[in-house]
Amino acid sequence: MIEWEVGDGHLRVVDADNAEVTVEGRGLAVAGPGPAISRPVDETVEATASRLRLPHAIVYAFSLGRDEQYELDPSGEPLSLPSGEYIVDIDTEIKIYLRFSGRAIIEQADDYEHIDLAFPDRRRVIFGFRSHHELPAGTITVPSTPEGTATAITHLTSSQKTSTPDRTYPTLRGHPPLVRQGPESEIPDRIEASTPDTGIELLVPDAYEPLFVTAPLAYYLQARVRTTERETPTLRLPDVAREVSLSSMPTLEREVEQLLRKTFFLDCLVRNAGPYRANLSELSMLEALELDMDTLYEATPQRRLATYLNVPYSAIEHRLPTWHLTTYVEPTPSNVELLPFLLDRLSLLGLPRTSELEGKELVERSLEDFYRGPGSDPNARAGTSQVASVDIVKPELKSSHAHGWLADGVPIDVFKSAPEAYYNRLNYLENGNDTTSICIVLNDPEMDGEQTDVADIYRQRSDDLAIDVTVEESLGTAELARVFETDHDFVHYIGHCETEGLRCSDGSLSIDCLDRCNAQTFFLNACGSFYEGLSLIEKGSVAGAVTFTKVLNDHAVKVGSTFAKLLIHGFSIERAMSLARRRIMMGKDYAVVGDGTHSLTQGEHRVPTTGTVEHLEDDQYLLSLECFSTQMTGLYYYPHVETNEHAYLCGTESSFTLETAELVSFLKESETPVIYDGDVYWSQDLWPLVES
Repeated sequence: MIEWEVGDGHLRVVDADNAEVTVEGRGLAVAGPGPAISRPVDETVEATASRLRLPHAIVYAFSLGRDEQYELDPSGEPLSLPSGEYIVDIDTEIKIYLRFSGRAIIEQADDYEHIDLAFPDRRRVIFGFRSHHELPAGTITVPSTPEGTATAITHLTSSQKTSTPDRTYPTLRGHPPLVRQGPESEIPDRIEASTPDTGIELLVPDAYEPLFVTAPLAYYLQARVRTTERETPTLRLPDVAREVSLSSMPTLEREVEQLLRKTFFLDCLVRNAGPYRANLSELSMLEALELDMDTLYEATPQRRLATYLNVPYSAIEHRLPTWHLTTYVEPTPSNVELLPFLLDRLSLLGLPRTSELEGKELVERSLEDFYRGPGSDPNARAGTSQVASVDIVKPELKSSHAHGWLADGVPIDVFKSAPEAYYNRLNYLENGNDTTSICIVLNDPEMDGEQTDVADIYRQRSDDLAIDVTVEESLGTAELARVFETDHDFVHYIGHCETEGLRCSDGSLSIDCLDRCNAQTFFLNACGSFYEGLSLIEKGSVAGAVTFTKVLNDHAVKVGSTFAKLLIHGFSIERAMSLARRRIMMGKDYAVVGDGTHSLTQGEHRVPTTGTVEHLEDDQYLLSLECFSTQMTGLYYYPHVETNEHAYLCGTESSFTLETAELVSFLKESETPVIYDGDVYWSQDLWPLVES
């Protein structure tokens, strides 16, 4: 739902997620609701103006008469549009479209804070607005049965705004409605009417395991799901008389993964026949497979899928982007209510399987004097203060960038989530603030080096974002409890954690004692903080970083500082920790609890990029770039390397051989983490080392 209001020279727009944009205009006069435009929008507004000021964003312009596409140069060069009919696409917090006729000049402001669009004279403009739809639009009630689960999965597709290949764009996949379980099915009229009717059917055995595993495929294909007495699932395309039998468990997991990845990938290529085009490096695959992009884009969902089914997986496997996320979830009736959150991220779903962890995977350490333990107290070193022990297991993981765990056990290499985390995230989205509040708690003066580092990092970022940083030291239990009970977007705790809780000046604070936690995210950089972190999730947090056991003090400083910089530059909690812990040998001692896909802030780019640099020989370096999002899969990125002419789908690594001067130039112009010589550097810190 979009609401708008007119002020003195501006148009203010707000959606149901509390996202907001303001358009200012010279001579702006709003006539009222506008006519339809050829883009998926929630609301249109008709106005006149001679000049418009819009939020800073990526800007595309599409000529409706000449079938041409333009893009505003990120370097700041103005875009001059000749006379014609245009739709301008502005990707802000709320999607903005502008339709107008005539000439126009679009340019970045000198401070890069906004976009100016100027007409030669006063002009009629149709605004189109579309919410990114991060909040669920309603609730579905279904019986606590496999049949009820099938009904729920069918209607979760109501959040998708198109059945064309354009649904690969995350902005056209809103958050699915919530699911509640009750005595009978209740589907709100609005959700029923919004459920796509593609005619695709997925018949699934009357059991929870195959329903969970096939849910991501059914959701993306917008299939109507029904339970059946058959022993294996069947995919039916009635309009083209096509029926595909799938395997039983556990082979079904692999088949669903392959079919979803193949379909999503080919849709990402075929969508280039639509209004949004990019010179994708992967586009050559369509010609190699003899697939006609224009025909497939206009085809019905059934005919398009039937064509994709004819493509052998082996023919494209080597070009598929790495999938962004797999969540391992117990297929139980109680977890049915979590499906909307998992499908919102378009996560693959797998069954949780583990094995015992081999000793070599977590090295036994004996240098206890260097552990981040209880300071110089000899009694505490002798064992009077105990760190909570965690029994860690080894999960069987699929090939994904990130992995979530919604099951028993504490596995390595995944974020250990909890049902509360997803509902907590919705609460913070609904009550979003303009300022990011960060509180640093230093509860051991010997660790002030980390406090100084992270405080500087957060404050430096405040030049670009509205960030409020406070530092608290040597807090007692009541004072630390108030920190977690106060509204903070992030709490960075530096100190000790024992079996009794987080160490304070007057004892230990057990998180179980809190009535409610109002810290959205956190980092408990203390020995053995896993269980206290999990309690914070159960009490109200969305996600946080923790440790499994004792950690070396200098390791904690390295991880803490790196994590802080990544987090404040838009990396998700899980991605920030996975990179930060690369800096130390015992990286597996660190983990994430809660919804690891959650991000604290928006970075310079919607999807942060990571680089890897390898020195080849003499003056040659190999630069590899990796860009993916656990929140917004389906986007593409453009490596700003002088010799590059292509965009790449997120999840596809791009590589370039550069001379020293070229690499230095790239690093100077970037603001990104780079892995070099086994460590993680920030690009601005690395280029002087390379140049020397």
